[in-house]
Amino acid sequence: KNKDMGRLMAIDYGLKRVGIAVSDNMQVIATPLNTVPTVDIFPYLKDYMSRETVDAIVVGDPKQLDNTPSESAKAVHLFVDELGDKFPDIDIYMIDERFTSKIASQTIAKSGKTKKKRQEKGLIDTVAAVLILQDFMKMKQI
Repeated sequence: KNKDMGRLMAIDYGLKRVGIAVSDNMQVIATPLNTVPTVDIFPYLKDYMSRETVDAIVVGDPKQLDNTPSESAKAVHLFVDELGDKFPDIDIYMIDERFTSKIASQTIAKSGKTKKKRQEKGLIDTVAAVLILQDFMKMKQI
């Protein structure tokens, strides 16, 4: 492996689908990676980690607007625990993602993509993951 830094990965976890974004090796640019059915997420991540160095994983922490945990929060926290068990060498962070899915929808709407609804939902997940990653990278620079 080269002496580059590893990538950063962001995950927008959903009960049906998981949106994933990754940074480049310099940890400057966030790009969508994939939307994976939630049932396949761990085999997918294991395969990805076998090919790429990942320094940290950022998981969107879903909260209601009033800052209380949302319904999906419990599932997300269980997922984060399992992530920590399966990838003990990777730092895992959670970041408030209350607005990312909404912003993701608006971003996609602005870019004028017209596709089948299901594809659009997958796109929203990866764009949400990109936004989570961008937020995290901004925070790291502070």
